[in-house]
Amino acid sequence: MRRLATRGAAGDVGEVAAPAADSSDCARVRSLSPWRLIDLCATWNTGVCFPSTAWSRASSGVARQGLNEAEELSSAWEAHLEPLKAPRPQGLGSRERGLVLRMARQQPPPWVHAAFLLFFLSLGGAIEIPMDLTQPPTITKQSVKDHIVDPRDNILIECEAKGNPAPSFHWTRNSRFFNIAKDPRVSMRRRSGTLVIDFRSGGRPEEYEGEYQCFARNKFGTALSNRIRLQVSKSPLWPKENLDPVVVQEGAPLTLQCNPPPGLPSPVIFWMSSSMEPITQDKRVSQGHNGDLYFSNVMLQDMQTDYSCNARFHFTHTIQQKNPFTLKVLTNHPYNDSSLRNHPDMYSARGVAERTPSFMYPQGTSSSQMVLRGMDLLLECIASGVPTPDIAWYKKGGDLPSDKAKFENFNKALRITNVSEEDSGEYFCLASNKMGSIRHTISVRVKAAPYWLDEPKNLILAPGEDGRLVCRANGNPKPTVQWMVNGEPLQSAPPNPNREVAGDTIIFRDTQISSRAVYQCNTSNEHGYLLANAFVSVLDVPPRMLSPRNQFIRVILYNRTRLDCPFFGSPIPTLRWFKNGQGSNLDGGNYHVYENGSLEIKMIRKEDQGIYTCVATNILGKAENQVRLEVKDPTRIYRMPEDQVVKRGTTVQLECRVKHDPSLKLTVSWLKDDEPLYIGNRMKKEDDSLTIFGVAERDQGSYTCVASTELDQDLAKAYLTVLADQATPTNRLAALPKGRPDRPRDLELTDLAERSVRLTWIPGDDNNSPITDYVVQFEEDQFQPGVWHDHSKFPGSVNSAILQLSPYVNYQFRVIAVNEVGSSHPSLPSERYRTSGAPPESNPSDVKGEGTRKNNMEITWTPMNATSAFGPNLRYIVKWRRRETRETWNNVTVWGSRYVVGQTPVYVPYEIRVQAENDFGKAPEPDTVIGYSGEDYPRAAPTEVKIRVLNSTAISLQWNRVYSDTVQGQLREYRAYYWRESSLLKNLWVSQKRQQASFPGDRPRGVVSRLFPYSNYKLEMVVVNGRGDGPRSETKEFTTPEGVPSAPRRFRVRQPNLETINLEWDHPEHPNGILIGYTLKYVAFNGTKVGKQMVENFSPNQTKFSMQRADPVSRYRFTLSARTQVGSGEAVTEESPAPPNEATPTAAYTNNQADIATQGWFIGLMCAIALLVLILLIVCFIKRSRGGKYPVREKKDVPLGPEDPKEEDGSFDYSDEDNKPLQGSQTSLDGTIKQQESDDSLVDYGEGGEGQFNEDGSFIGQYTVKKDKEETEGNESSEATSPVNAIYSLA
Repeated sequence: MRRLATRGAAGDVGEVAAPAADSSDCARVRSLSPWRLIDLCATWNTGVCFPSTAWSRASSGVARQGLNEAEELSSAWEAHLEPLKAPRPQGLGSRERGLVLRMARQQPPPWVHAAFLLFFLSLGGAIEIPMDLTQPPTITKQSVKDHIVDPRDNILIECEAKGNPAPSFHWTRNSRFFNIAKDPRVSMRRRSGTLVIDFRSGGRPEEYEGEYQCFARNKFGTALSNRIRLQVSKSPLWPKENLDPVVVQEGAPLTLQCNPPPGLPSPVIFWMSSSMEPITQDKRVSQGHNGDLYFSNVMLQDMQTDYSCNARFHFTHTIQQKNPFTLKVLTNHPYNDSSLRNHPDMYSARGVAERTPSFMYPQGTSSSQMVLRGMDLLLECIASGVPTPDIAWYKKGGDLPSDKAKFENFNKALRITNVSEEDSGEYFCLASNKMGSIRHTISVRVKAAPYWLDEPKNLILAPGEDGRLVCRANGNPKPTVQWMVNGEPLQSAPPNPNREVAGDTIIFRDTQISSRAVYQCNTSNEHGYLLANAFVSVLDVPPRMLSPRNQFIRVILYNRTRLDCPFFGSPIPTLRWFKNGQGSNLDGGNYHVYENGSLEIKMIRKEDQGIYTCVATNILGKAENQVRLEVKDPTRIYRMPEDQVVKRGTTVQLECRVKHDPSLKLTVSWLKDDEPLYIGNRMKKEDDSLTIFGVAERDQGSYTCVASTELDQDLAKAYLTVLADQATPTNRLAALPKGRPDRPRDLELTDLAERSVRLTWIPGDDNNSPITDYVVQFEEDQFQPGVWHDHSKFPGSVNSAILQLSPYVNYQFRVIAVNEVGSSHPSLPSERYRTSGAPPESNPSDVKGEGTRKNNMEITWTPMNATSAFGPNLRYIVKWRRRETRETWNNVTVWGSRYVVGQTPVYVPYEIRVQAENDFGKAPEPDTVIGYSGEDYPRAAPTEVKIRVLNSTAISLQWNRVYSDTVQGQLREYRAYYWRESSLLKNLWVSQKRQQASFPGDRPRGVVSRLFPYSNYKLEMVVVNGRGDGPRSETKEFTTPEGVPSAPRRFRVRQPNLETINLEWDHPEHPNGILIGYTLKYVAFNGTKVGKQMVENFSPNQTKFSMQRADPVSRYRFTLSARTQVGSGEAVTEESPAPPNEATPTAAYTNNQADIATQGWFIGLMCAIALLVLILLIVCFIKRSRGGKYPVREKKDVPLGPEDPKEEDGSFDYSDEDNKPLQGSQTSLDGTIKQQESDDSLVDYGEGGEGQFNEDGSFIGQYTVKKDKEETEGNESSEATSPVNAIYSLA
């Protein structure tokens, strides 16, 4: 668990305090207390934020001071909130998970920021006169200068003013009196000058267009509004038109014009299809700023939709759609193959010729553009070309303003926001593709409508006083200034001897009551005008207080607060503050009085409680008011809820014990996961704890205790982890989660000595993880109150230590315990102990003397901290003198950490000493440091610059060094600026970006390398010191010789089959000369075996090569390089593709076989082998079946009888009378019948299909006499079904 500290320990600054309890608005401010901001209510006086009526004479310097403080507060606010953005760990058992700053997830409401801005600006705001005093009119509200109204509504032209007596109003229209009474539609609001033009009964709003001006008048003068130009919004219809299909060749550029109807204000343009689908835009297809749709090159897929321009009008909230364009794209590749869209060379694949870029908008090579100061500059370049060009933006002579420039519309537009005069100049856009580039230069001129330098302010004078009105404005062209009084030109006004006009200033001397009037300053040029009213009021008023009397304000201890005392008087009174009726004025130390009279108390202490009196005095009298300030103790949670890990179903208690000021009402509430916690029937909320019965998994999360009073609050957070039943560990030791140690307690100081003290403490619980270290921290209340610093570190086995101390420090100590899990919360602080003072024993470190301008030297040092000050009023004695002149030392006493010596010569060495001093004495004599006054730019450039070309990429430089007296500073380096002017190769675009080579020290020669060969270069030399570059030398030109080219690009090896390898490549990116050809070296390899290297030479235009493989197994390694006359350049190496899974022989063999099996020669070879094997099998089988020669019976047609004896060897008679081919005989290649060993077959003698084999493979069956020839022929089909017959027929 960690505290979410809204308020630090003693000495913390910045807590918000609140005003009297009966202030309703300040009650809202109290909720701000967690944000540690300034005490708003202390300045608001019973809930009303009074603008400074007594601050009429506050100078512009005071206003700037207030703004600077507002900026500092804003920065502090951001720094305060920054840690809140850090992620919070939430791992199981992590006691760090509760560590967040208090109010981490709260954000101040918007009105808080407005209140702060109003408060700080009020320190130097405009003059305000109480409304019960007579005063001329002041315009408080008016319509904008360009007032565009909706024609469907009534017209409202605002004009409101204040004054005493209340002013009357009248209007002019187009510089003529506008008689409102004659027009029944026009009326004026009561007690206001606002015009209302009512069209409920008819009428056309356009009839009332024109220029209006409001006049507010009372007996002391007339105030004028701006000239308000009234215009009626217009949203004209799109003219009807029939659009023919747009026919365009694929790859050509195209512009679809929108030409929207002119509206007021101009409509917003966007493109969609007729089916209301948005048109996809990219760098090829995009909408220009003028609303037209540009195609850098048209592709076939652009026909898939139509294109309709849409205009959205702001006031009428209508969208008008133009008739859609349809495209007809003529192409050489009529099929819209979607696969070609991602093709690396899509255009070539579709047969589209590549083209160099050309500009579609703007036309030509140059144009100009004018922009007003403070507006946005939009530059646009849209180019056509194939491939689609890329756009890049540059500014001649400088860089684009990175903080204001942004690229839009796929880099086709450059927008520079809030343009100023330094943004004028020449910009150019560069459109490039691989075919070339083109540029367009835009000359930008920045003009300016008038803007204020010194706007005239109301002038309040006492009778007989002097004063002046100043009206200064700037613009381009320079604006003219015209003075008016009460709405009339000053020249036609009655003469006033007390008034003198001096250009932009009116001087008043010895003013009288009759001098009261309202003056107008009108400054204008061709781009606009500014009109300001400023009245002169002559009053004789004794001081008066403007806030309620006897205010009561309560603030929190150690905060910063501000007490305001609004007052008025004429002559302007002086204001002083007193406390508890004491006679000394409060200013200095812990108090600071602003020129407007506000009193700031930098840090509230208990002794600051009391009654504060502000007294305003002028020659007519005095007035006073009192503020009773009561200091309250801060609210603090001293026993905070702890992170806990519990089992489901158990009971858990979260403690939250609070200490607060007893006079304030305390409220304790709880949050769960930063949301208000609903206290259900399973929960019990007490003043100092929260109990949860029967913990469920949904109870897991962070719990925040919020202790608040009406002035401040404190928060503490803990994380509850709920374990499921099965997650309960069986090991009892493992069930005890380790945690951070509890904080040490009961700190005690003993053995008090002048430079040491003994600190003793009682260790807290180690939470199952032994304590390894104790960190002792201290805080002092003089230099950095509320900030804790590490003092020393001790082992975890001790609980008492002697601390070495520094003189004159009011110490307070605390102790933090550390174990392997983390650090404990800090202990409660010890009592304070102040050591006695002594002179400083050391001097400030890091003393430097450097010039920030050419005629000064700034002496700086690192200020000493509280532990080295050794006494009150630490200050520094700064001494300096010219070195080697032995002149007397100059010295000055400084309380800060810098001092600027003015009117010094350029770059002269000085001896510097900075010595510390306090009220007890001086530190020892400091060391002398050598510093230098400011540098100026060098006056001379290197001369006799000589260039010698070393090789194609390097040159040697030699120059004459400049004289040391011309350097005017420390010579840092000689620097060469060089740029590539052109290439010796025709039509090769080169970047002319300036590059530089530095040669540190005072040297006469150097080498510039990394040049591009075969190029023309220019070079200039300068001298560089700490201020910058000196003048440039004479420009030298040189040419680098031809070099070797870079490697060929995109070297690709493809293998369409196992017989052919194709090579392709692109020309080198940097030819570095004239290419004369390419050299290809390749070698076959198979595992560790490498073949003979082969070499091929190609012409410079050849980028392809095909070769036949020597065998289907070997791979090839190719090395390709380009050649110029100088030699071969960098080579690129590729290998032919490896067969899949080459590392596995079996798989490789299988894959190779699969590849070979698809080849025709292999199929034929396998068929021939199969046929030969089959024939051999058949012959062997016949041989085996016959067993040798077979005797043939004389009568083959006589069947064998059972009585006929067989031969012993099983032979039988065989006749070959039939000399015709058998059914299964083979036909030779020439068409003849193959002659077998016998023309007869056993098939003629066997029963068709009934022959069988024994298990040993021998043939069995009943042999019969050969059937009749016809019968045999009739049974051919049945015989063929027998496998035996089939085999014999083949034989």
